[in-house]
Amino acid sequence: MNENEMFALLAQLWREIQQPDIHWQVITLALSLAFAWWLARRLRQHEHGQVAADRSSLQSFGAAGVRRLAFPLIALLLVLLARTALKNWGHVGLLNLAVPLLLSMALVRATVYMLRRAFSASGWLAASERFVAIAVWLCLAIYIVGLAQPLIALLEEVDFTVGKQKLDLWILLHGAVTVLATLLVALWVAGLVETRLTAAEQMDANVRVVLARLTKALLSVLALLLSLSLVGIDVTALSVFGGALAVGLGFGLQKIASNYVSGFIILLDRSIRIGNLIILDDATSGVVTQITTRYTVVRMLSGVEVIVPNEYLVSNIIRNQSFTDTRVRLAVALQVAYRTDLEQAMRLMVTAARSHARVLADPTPMVLCKAFADNGINLELGFWISDPEAGTGNVCSDVSLAIWKAFSENGVEIPFPQRDIRIVERSVSA
Repeated sequence: MNENEMFALLAQLWREIQQPDIHWQVITLALSLAFAWWLARRLRQHEHGQVAADRSSLQSFGAAGVRRLAFPLIALLLVLLARTALKNWGHVGLLNLAVPLLLSMALVRATVYMLRRAFSASGWLAASERFVAIAVWLCLAIYIVGLAQPLIALLEEVDFTVGKQKLDLWILLHGAVTVLATLLVALWVAGLVETRLTAAEQMDANVRVVLARLTKALLSVLALLLSLSLVGIDVTALSVFGGALAVGLGFGLQKIASNYVSGFIILLDRSIRIGNLIILDDATSGVVTQITTRYTVVRMLSGVEVIVPNEYLVSNIIRNQSFTDTRVRLAVALQVAYRTDLEQAMRLMVTAARSHARVLADPTPMVLCKAFADNGINLELGFWISDPEAGTGNVCSDVSLAIWKAFSENGVEIPFPQRDIRIVERSVSA
């Protein structure tokens, strides 16, 4: 539909508004929209009543798309039928105008839904799909009814000057839409690249994260510069802003900048990877679950998640128990009495360690005689496990309990502090 046809349609509609049979068109259109809304709502209720688990992902995608297109398509079908029926009885200019509006609504809803599916599930478009669809449809509706050119002319009349750049409301609105559209395309391409990188299992996880984030950052910057150039804004004016931003990062945001640089260092040198068991201090240890450009998430064995700035990981000593080898040595220390058969006690301790399912047979568990203490002989049982992320305290507890049972059955004594007190009596002279 070109501009002349739109103006002709509006002129025909204006003439028909002055006719008495316009009421029939209004009533017909209102009944068609109401029935389409009611029927689309019933379809949505029927879809929600079905079990979603019985559907495949393709079926769920199709069902969700049908729910979004049900109202405009049903209304379009009813309006077409009503226009065919009323064409021989009177004017149908209002129904002729409703046809392209309903068709554009269906196309906009389908396009926005496809865009939302192209982005990740946590994308902002998923939460604002309805708002985006309504905004785009209103723009199309203004164009269809022929109000686009007068509205653009009205916006161009409100102009102002920023420095040497002359701007108006239409340039600002056009620029905002252009920037948003190019950023959407850039994020969509970045999402596709991230999906391909995620599927590349032969590549290191840290390298995949670095490439995905660098791709998203570069595409976003290129999209912003391209959109500003398309609008007509000189991008060289951003050099002043870039210099001010660099000064701000150097002074006020140095900690944040340091964390971001440290994040890329960690991801590139692969000193800490996702799934590593690390020890930060005596009270903080756990498995690395997420590495971002600003912080790293460490999930402790108690379930608490610790958010550690990347600068701390770069500038401090971190004990990585699974950097090159996931095997970890654990030790259980105890004391036996001096009258104990040490060889028997050592055999019982080794047998108790070997009986545990998580204790490795190679290296073999070994008992060391550490010292001859005041109350007994200090022994240390050392053994290895290959899954420290599953917990170390529970293994030591199980082995200690098995040793206690073995000592109790074989009469091995674990001493406790004992002191002999001797009282010396002295004769008191008269």
